[in-house]
This record gives sequence, structure tokens and C-alpha cells, in this order.
Amino acid sequence: QVQLVESGGGLVQAGGSLRLSCAASGRTFSSYAMGWFRQGPGKEREFVAATSAAIGSTVYADSVQGRFTISRDNAKITVYLQMTSLKPEDTAIYYCAARRSRLVTRTMHDYDYWGQGTQVTVSS
Repeated sequence: QVQLVESGGGLVQAGGSLRLSCAASGRTFSSYAMGWFRQGPGKEREFVAATSAAIGSTVYADSVQGRFTISRDNAKITVYLQMTSLKPEDTAIYYCAARRSRLVTRTMHDYDYWGQGTQVTVSS
């Protein structure tokens, strides 16, 4: 099975930036679509961004479009979420997920493996 470990969360001021990392295991990482989801206080988990197994294919939630960038480094078997212009509403636990498919999807239930999450807190 694939193991995912998120890191890079923390406390930042509004307008600041953070880069989240998700280290993955498995030789087949390059064949998996990867996604980021988040769950804020009292809210359901929601889609943030995803990338296909092919470099350059990405999709974003409307709420983060233009501010967040998802990328992957297959050599390091790591996926990243570069977050800029952070807002207090971005405060959430961020989870990375892997799907046994090369194609991106926004649907949480389409993903097969999940990390434990990393906390992002954005202060006003």
C-alpha cells in the first residue's frame, strides 16, 4: 500500500505563504493522480487541488484558483501545494491523497490512500 505523510503546515499571517509537502512511498507513485483536500473547523472535507500522473495536468477548486499551485516531483516521490495570498478562511487541516489512476478527480471517494493531515492556520 501507499503511505502518505504531509508536512509544512503552520501558523502564518493573512497574505503570507506556505508550501505543503506530501512524501509518498511506492514505486508506482508516478502512475497515481494526487490530490489535496482540506477540512476547516465545523466543515466537511473539501477538494483543493489535484494533479494527474502526467506533468502539467492540474485542477483547482474555485476558492483557491490563482493562489495555490499543486506540483509533483516524481524523483522525490513528493507532491507539493504552494499556497500564496493566504486568507483566514484557508485555515484547515490539509490532507494529501493518492488515487490508483492517472486521471485527476475532485471527488474525495475516488481516492484510495490518505495522509494524516497537517494543520494550516491563517491569522488576520
